[in-house]
Amino acid sequence: MNKFDYIIVGAGFAGSVVARMMADNNKKVLIIDKRQHIAGNMYECFDENGVRIHLFGPHIFHTNSDKVFDFLKKYSDFYKYEHKVVGRIEGKIVPIPFNFKSLELLFDKEKAEEIKTKLKENFNQEKVSILDLINHDNVVIRDFGNYVYKNVFENYTAKQWEIDIKDIDKSVINRVPVVLGYDDRYFNDKIQYMPTEGYTKLFENLLDHNNITCKLNSNAKDIISFDNDKVFIDNVEYNGKIIFTGAIDELLNYKYGQLPYRSLNLVFENYKIDYFQDNSVVNYPNEEKYTRITEFKYLTNQILKNKTTILKEYPLKYDVNDQKCKDPFYPILDSKNYELYEKYKNEIGKYKNIYLCGRLAEYKYYNMDLVIERALQLSEILIEGEIK
Repeated sequence: MNKFDYIIVGAGFAGSVVARMMADNNKKVLIIDKRQHIAGNMYECFDENGVRIHLFGPHIFHTNSDKVFDFLKKYSDFYKYEHKVVGRIEGKIVPIPFNFKSLELLFDKEKAEEIKTKLKENFNQEKVSILDLINHDNVVIRDFGNYVYKNVFENYTAKQWEIDIKDIDKSVINRVPVVLGYDDRYFNDKIQYMPTEGYTKLFENLLDHNNITCKLNSNAKDIISFDNDKVFIDNVEYNGKIIFTGAIDELLNYKYGQLPYRSLNLVFENYKIDYFQDNSVVNYPNEEKYTRITEFKYLTNQILKNKTTILKEYPLKYDVNDQKCKDPFYPILDSKNYELYEKYKNEIGKYKNIYLCGRLAEYKYYNMDLVIERALQLSEILIEGEIK
């Protein structure tokens, strides 16, 4: 293994971006992944309907970083795609995030105008946190905030996280604001695109380099071991650098206990119709056990007659031993879990040639673009260190 300058664990964005950056810097790289495919949770494939599905749930590329987008454009063409989400509230389909159009659909005209007027008088920004509304001094704004909180956030959050919304980290709640206007895009980033041939093809191009070797079906904990502050690969001391993007607690055999995550039971359904719903994503914050339905043809720009595929997402507690929920999707961000993560981070810190990168390795709720940005930053640090 010492013929490789870098061993990278995980073939998702974090690992693959670092792999390419180091390969372009004339370093020999081995990238391993325990799954049977590259691309991590971004993996796409064609199902029996001929629909290109996102096997681990929908992923929409959006960013304000020209640097991130310029990097990706070297490996894929893109088409413009502005994601729009709706939700079923009181039997009506309304835009999500909640905006003035949602308000007008759910309130009578006079009440809607009163609420909009009060919001405009008290806020001069385009988006506000639901927490700012429910804690406001003005009774009209506060009542409106409580309505949105109850109908959009409360039950959805209970399903997604299986804990009381008051115990959720504020950063998670603020990911979905209330829009003070008619902008019905789910994201407002200046760059919103999708890869023309899908994410899997992008990853194939990203990892297509003579200096990169990919090894799939290979679990890091089966080949990496530790002894006396040294790292061993297949029982041989490894002197190169390791970039670890996987679950840090798993790598250390859950020495301090499992880090909690939320997972998803992803249920795909095929239909012999043109379209199942009128939107790419419909949220179900209240009545159903699932949180949302995604119809992939809207995301992939495919034109298929009498064929479509949808995905229903059922949130579950992560359980590595349960096939339905064995994938850790969302770290549960609270002080107790941060404290547990710090124990693992400090343990890894003993080894000077291991670097952590990505959502699982750093126990952070990274968006796709932030993972890429983090991987680029780490790569630049490593390259600068090589030059010195």
